[in-house]
Amino acid sequence: MSCQTALPIVDSALHGNILVLTLNNPPVNALGVEIRRGLLAAIDGAGDNPAVEAILLVGAGRHFCGGADIREFGKTPQAPTLPEVVQRIEDSSKPVLATIQGVALGGGLEVALAAHYRLATGSARLGLPEVLLGLLPGAGGTQRLPRLIGARAALELMLSGRHLSAEEALGLGLVDRLGDSDDALAEGLAYMRQLLAQGATVRRTRDAQALNEHTAQRQAIDAARQQATQKSRGLLSPLHIIQAVEAALDQSFEDGLREERRLFLECLDSPQRAGLVHAFFAEREVLKAPETRAAAPRAIARVGVVGGGTMGAGIAVTALDAGLEVTMIERDQDALNRGRGNLEKVYDSLIDKGRLTQADKAATLARFSASTDYQDLAHADLVIEAVFEDMAAKLAVFAELDRVCKAGAVLASNTSYLDINAIADSVSRPADVIGLHFFSPANIMKLLEIVVPSKVASDVVATAFELAKKLRKVPVRAGVCDGFIGNRILAVYRQAADHMMEDGASPYQIDQVLRDFGFPMGPFQVTDLAGGDIGWATRQRKAATRDPRARYVQIADRLCERGWFGQKTGRGYYLYPEGPRSARQDPEVLAIIDTERARAGIAPRSFSNPEILRRYMAAMINEGANVVHEGIALRPLDVDITLIHGYGFPRYRGGPLKYADQYGLPQVLADIREFAEEDPLFWKASPLLVQLVERGENFDSLNHSH
Repeated sequence: MSCQTALPIVDSALHGNILVLTLNNPPVNALGVEIRRGLLAAIDGAGDNPAVEAILLVGAGRHFCGGADIREFGKTPQAPTLPEVVQRIEDSSKPVLATIQGVALGGGLEVALAAHYRLATGSARLGLPEVLLGLLPGAGGTQRLPRLIGARAALELMLSGRHLSAEEALGLGLVDRLGDSDDALAEGLAYMRQLLAQGATVRRTRDAQALNEHTAQRQAIDAARQQATQKSRGLLSPLHIIQAVEAALDQSFEDGLREERRLFLECLDSPQRAGLVHAFFAEREVLKAPETRAAAPRAIARVGVVGGGTMGAGIAVTALDAGLEVTMIERDQDALNRGRGNLEKVYDSLIDKGRLTQADKAATLARFSASTDYQDLAHADLVIEAVFEDMAAKLAVFAELDRVCKAGAVLASNTSYLDINAIADSVSRPADVIGLHFFSPANIMKLLEIVVPSKVASDVVATAFELAKKLRKVPVRAGVCDGFIGNRILAVYRQAADHMMEDGASPYQIDQVLRDFGFPMGPFQVTDLAGGDIGWATRQRKAATRDPRARYVQIADRLCERGWFGQKTGRGYYLYPEGPRSARQDPEVLAIIDTERARAGIAPRSFSNPEILRRYMAAMINEGANVVHEGIALRPLDVDITLIHGYGFPRYRGGPLKYADQYGLPQVLADIREFAEEDPLFWKASPLLVQLVERGENFDSLNHSH
C-alpha cells in the first residue's frame, strides 16, 4: 500500500508501516525554510499517525542533503530553525532512519546525526565543512558527533572540512550499514524492515557513549587546540569548534547545545564569516566569463610545454596529473635533462613523503616525452610557452610554434608581465593565442590568470577555462596590461612598502604587520622567496618608461648589486644561515637602508603598525579599483580571488576589495587623500573609488552586474 500527501518540498509517502519523507529541493536538497517547515510538519504528523511505525528520510535525486541554504546567511532567520527541526527528529517516539546517497554535508549531516539509524550507499560523502565558511556546525553537530565517534575523529572532520567516504564513515561508526546499491529508497526500506523485525527501538545519538573515556578525549581536544593555534592563526571558527566539543565533554547535552549556539552566533556575526562566504561564492563566480557563455571549448588531450625550468616543469607536472599527454621542448640536450630532472624531483619528493608509489610515477611518466625538436609538437592540442621573461625569447618560440603546430592548436604564453597582444600579432594565427599565467610552484599554486588578448577567439578562452578545470586551478579572466591583475597590483603595494621603508619603517616591522594581518609572509620575505633578481630585471626593463617625477626607492637595487637575491643566495633582506626556514634580520641591510635614506635626503620617522597597514592596504585597494575601472578585471571579486590564491591574501578577509567594503570606502578614500598630501603622484585616488563613494555604493554592488 502506498498513499501520498504533498508537503512543501518534503514529499511524504507511506510504504506499509514506514513513512518515507523525501527532501526535494534540487539540486542538493538544501535546508531552506520551506524544507524545514515541511520536515517539522511531517515528523509531528507521523507521531500522531497510528499507521506509522517508523520513518525513513531520503533525498530526491542524487543527493541526501547538501546542508543549510547558504543564501539565507546574513538574513533574518525564519522559523523553524534547523536546531529545532533536528531536535524534533531525534525526539521522535518512532525509529527514524536516514539513508544517505550522494552528499550529507553540514546541516544535512546534522539531520542524519539526529536520526536513530544511518545507512550510506556507495556514493555517499559525509562532512561538516562549516569551518571553510568561518562557521561551526550549529544544529547540534558539535555535540552529537563527538558522542558518536569520539572527540579526535569528530574534531579532525570538523576542523579539516573534508568529506568522508561511506567506508570511512562506517569504520568510524558514523553510519550503521552500507547499502549494496545506490537506490536509497530500496536500501532504506529493506534496512528499516529488518530493524523493525528485530524489534529495534528509538536510539538517540545524544545518548551515545564515545566520550566516556574522559582522559583520551581531553588529550585529543588539547592536541587539536595546540595544532589549530599554530595552523589557523587569526581564525575564529576552528577554536570555537574545539570549545564546543570541549562543552560536549564537560557539560550536559542541553548545556552543550546552548554553548554551541552561543559560539555559532559569534561566528555568524564575525567579519571572517562574511569574508569566507564571499570567497566561497566568488570562486564559483570567476568560472563565468563572457566567452565561456558564448563558445564551447576545443578538445585538449595532448599538451606541449616549451621550457623545462622550475615553471615549465611545474606546468608539465600539473598537466600530467590531470591525465594529459605532455611533450616538453628545450633548446639542447643538457637543458632537456635538467628539465626532466626538475619534473622527476617533484614526483620523487611525493614518493619520499609516502604520497606516491614508484609504479604511480612510472605510469604518469609513460605519458611524458621530451625533445629538442619543435616538430614533436605537431600533434599538440595546446602548447604553453614557459621560457625566460624576455620578449625576444618568447617571440622566437612563437615563431617556431606558428611553423609546426597544427591548425586549431591553442598557443599559450606563461608570461607574468609582457604584452600578449604583441605576441599574438607576431604569428599568422592571433585568434589562437592566449595568456596562461601560472604561479610558482605551478604544480601547487591554485591561481591561473587567463589573459585575453584583443584578437583571441572565444572558443580559445573557453578552452583555457576548461583546461583550468582539468588542472584543478582557480581561473581568473584578465585583460592585457603590464602585470595583468595580480602583478600590476603587487607592483603598486610593493612600492608603498618601499616608500615606508625609506621613510623610516624597517622591512622587518612591515613584514610583521602583514603577518599579523593574516598574510603567511610579508612583502620582503616574499621578495627573498621569489628571488630579488626577478624584480630587478623588471625594474631595469621599465627604467626607460618610468615617469621621471615618480619616486624611486633604490634600496632593493643596492641588495641586488651585491648579489643578495634572497633565499637562493643565502641572503636578501634577511640572512638564511641554515637554509630557507632560518630567516634572521640582517644589520647590514639596515645599514644600507640608512645610507640610502641619507642619499635621498630623508630624515627617518617612526611608523605605527596601524599606519603601515593603512598605507599598504590603501595602495592595494586603489590599484585594485583601477584594474576593475579599466576592465582588466571583470568584477571586484576577480581581484579578490587573484589576491587570495596568488598572493597570500588572508582568505577569511575575503580579498582586498571585500576588505575595503568592510573597512568602509569613504575611509579608504580619506586615507588616500591624506597620504596624497605628501606624494600626490603616487596617491591618486581611483576614479572608480571616487564614483562609488559619491554614489554611496560599495565594490560588492559591481559583482552582480555581469
